[in-house]
Amino acid sequence: MNWYPWLNVPYRQLVGQYAAGRGHHALLVHASPGNGDEALLYALSRWLICQQRNGEKSCGECHSCRLMLAGNHPDYHVLMPEKGKNSLGIEPIRQVIETLYSHAQQGGAKVVWLPQAELLTEAAANALLKTLEEPLANTFFLLACNEPSRLMATLRSRCFYWHLASPDEALSLQWLNRQAPGNPVDRLTALRLYDGAPIAAERLLQPQLWQQRSALCTALNNALPQRDMLALLPVLNHDDVAERLHWLCALLVDAMKWQQGAAGYVLNQDQQPLIQQLASRLSSTSLQQIVQQWLKCRQQLVNIAGVNRELLLTEQLLSWEQMLGSTGYSQSHSL
Repeated sequence: MNWYPWLNVPYRQLVGQYAAGRGHHALLVHASPGNGDEALLYALSRWLICQQRNGEKSCGECHSCRLMLAGNHPDYHVLMPEKGKNSLGIEPIRQVIETLYSHAQQGGAKVVWLPQAELLTEAAANALLKTLEEPLANTFFLLACNEPSRLMATLRSRCFYWHLASPDEALSLQWLNRQAPGNPVDRLTALRLYDGAPIAAERLLQPQLWQQRSALCTALNNALPQRDMLALLPVLNHDDVAERLHWLCALLVDAMKWQQGAAGYVLNQDQQPLIQQLASRLSSTSLQQIVQQWLKCRQQLVNIAGVNRELLLTEQLLSWEQMLGSTGYSQSHSL
């Protein structure tokens, strides 16, 4: 697993707590996607399981380390939803708990890692809660989540909360430049679109994904003068619709910032003419309504199984067309 330079400080802080005997048996790490929490918790897991630790580092040579590197350590458990499912049910939790109550097969620590803790069903969360309330000796639960509010309050209260913040923007831009030198404005845009998370920004900057976003921006730029918002349907109606709607909502929010004289704070630094066009064609009230409607649409697409994606998108785009037709908003903003 890759390691990232901005993880050095949080890693030393966390390992230091466990080395001093102050580490919590249940750690909840809150991070935006693309900040490297997976690498951080994997490294912590290796240190906890290592039998011959070298200070704040795992030795990489003991039997436990070799098993971890091979990906088959019997006392290291990763709990994720089955392929094709968007929730983690009670049965895997029960199986792991049953395993934990037997002795550690390597005679050391036992670690359970939940990379997406917010996907626990209520029954699964309750089953886990009982174990966290009565912790087993030398057993550690490492939970990661992007949205702590989706976790049961009682489950959160049994964990030690740790926020893995995004790195400083200047440092992230330096790292992105080392990965693949390119247009500085594009790198800044990608970084800001994902809350400053460098790994997510690097992913967006890959040619195929960047082209998809560019196609959306071009389609929107062409549709606005004609008030033909239905022309956006082909570029939105894809399996990754949630991400594409994230890009769209970011543009709309940027237009609201533009109207308020905050052009320096827009996320889409590479799309300022498009943002200005949005700001000139829609009032701030209309923009706010459209953003709220798209966020509701996105939530339905993500959370409702079997929803008709094309129909839902079509309905929203037609509503946008009607708003453009009725608003008559053409005031230019001198910002």
